[in-house]
Amino acid sequence: MRVFSFRHFRILFLLILLIFVLIYTQEQKRATTSWYQPVNVIIFPINGDQHPATSSYINALSADNFEDIDAFFIRSSDDYDLAVEQPIITELGKEVEALPPSPPQKPGMLSAAWWSLKLRYWAYRHTPDNVSNHNRIRLYVIYHQADKQGRLAHSLGLQKGLIGVIHAFASTRQNKQNAVVMAHEILHTLGATDKYGSDNRPDYPDGYAEPDKKPLYPQRYAEIMAGRIAINDNEARMPASLRATRVGKLTASEINWLSP
Repeated sequence: MRVFSFRHFRILFLLILLIFVLIYTQEQKRATTSWYQPVNVIIFPINGDQHPATSSYINALSADNFEDIDAFFIRSSDDYDLAVEQPIITELGKEVEALPPSPPQKPGMLSAAWWSLKLRYWAYRHTPDNVSNHNRIRLYVIYHQADKQGRLAHSLGLQKGLIGVIHAFASTRQNKQNAVVMAHEILHTLGATDKYGSDNRPDYPDGYAEPDKKPLYPQRYAEIMAGRIAINDNEARMPASLRATRVGKLTASEINWLSP
């Protein structure tokens, strides 16, 4: 009888891999939320629909298209007296030809963990370099032409691996709202949680930029992790740009801008 089968070897290998990933992830978390130096965010565009207009849009991208994100983090961090003057520095990376693996259809701890590993391996394969990822966030922005419904797949940001997958419209008119989504997912990679409910309305009080405002409505800004400005008890709208967003106290605490 074989005491150590191939199945046992495979399980042992996966356990060792998961332990290594866990240790590496904790090092990334410490490096990105110490805030003694800026965190680099590399934006890799992807043509999500292979449309010629999407390709033209991507070819015209420059660092200027993402300066609103840098300005937002500088402006927001001023409220929390960070040691670093510019918390986030965005850079435009090369276009990536391949699409990342899709998230699991049925959510579950094992399926999510396996997908996370596949995504990290995909990122390693398609954006290899000699730069350490301890203090660097990689955003893969999948651009699409607007359809009749104007809907996009859900974007996401993973603290484990410092990776974001963003779905955005390939339109200059959408640049500012695209930046709102990117900033939201950057904050996810840094440990911030969503602050909206199943109806996509901001949660009170943490999802309100001004929870003590009197009268409470209409709110003037969106809490960035809520993603919408509360107009009344039943309505909320997406901010037009990052100028209309704020980093609330709970979000600041989650990313180590504010002591708990």
